[in-house]
Amino acid sequence: MEITAQLVKELRERSGAGMMECKKALTQNNGDIEAAIEWLRKQGLAKADKKADRVAAEGRIVLGHDGGKAVLVEINCETDFVGKDTSFLAFANEVAQVALTSGAPDVRELLDMVWPGGGSVDQARQTLVAKIGENIQVRRMVRVDSANKVGAYVHGGRIGVLVELKGGSADFARNVAMHIAAMNPPHISPAHVPAEIVAKEREIALAQVSEKDKAKPAEILEKITSGKVNKVISEMTLTGQPFVLDTNVTVEAALKKEGAEVLAMYRLAVGEGIEKKEEDFHAEVMKQAGLA
Repeated sequence: MEITAQLVKELRERSGAGMMECKKALTQNNGDIEAAIEWLRKQGLAKADKKADRVAAEGRIVLGHDGGKAVLVEINCETDFVGKDTSFLAFANEVAQVALTSGAPDVRELLDMVWPGGGSVDQARQTLVAKIGENIQVRRMVRVDSANKVGAYVHGGRIGVLVELKGGSADFARNVAMHIAAMNPPHISPAHVPAEIVAKEREIALAQVSEKDKAKPAEILEKITSGKVNKVISEMTLTGQPFVLDTNVTVEAALKKEGAEVLAMYRLAVGEGIEKKEEDFHAEVMKQAGLA
């Protein structure tokens, strides 16, 4: 069967693959477009497997949000350039919507969910790997499904936050999410700080006490060390930090004014915890040129 330009064009539009790959797929399958699509998918699986070990520490944090239901998903690629690619962004945003509507509790189940247009989320990922040529991974997701207020905020596609509030307004919940994005508090309140961290801070505070203060009565020494510990613990909690939208008050004071309480918070940042490979581009060029 003759492989016409129109047939190649149709396969490109349906598969998203490159022109030469589409022509090869049609040639291999005697012009049968359905068989060519299946062939491309199989090739995509092979290419995706080959790229799976390459470090993917760039990408996007994407959000799906509808009232008290919200998800954040981290989708990684290898380069910042691909992280801004329209095909990658379209894939990432669609993943967020599938995550939101499917109710998938984690990435493993999300990858098995049905992709709009057929196949699974993971198959769509593999197809995109074949098209773009980089390792692409759906790495993490967090979900909140609540009858309470859920604030959501994504900053520049790099940092995403979900926060669940009992009481308060939707606007205030989003403002608290913005604060968490900016200040990255490890804990909600002093009550949420693990006992071992408090004990370690007390040990440090005691080591910092001057010889003069050590000679003071036990109750005075306790007040001194407790003051130091409370200050440090307060700084590492959401409620103890100055509110970024009004630094004259703490988040705790802002919450009280709104009649709100933070029940849970989640913050994802692109690539956190991934060891990035440092590239020496000069050495790479010299190697390619046979000069190294």
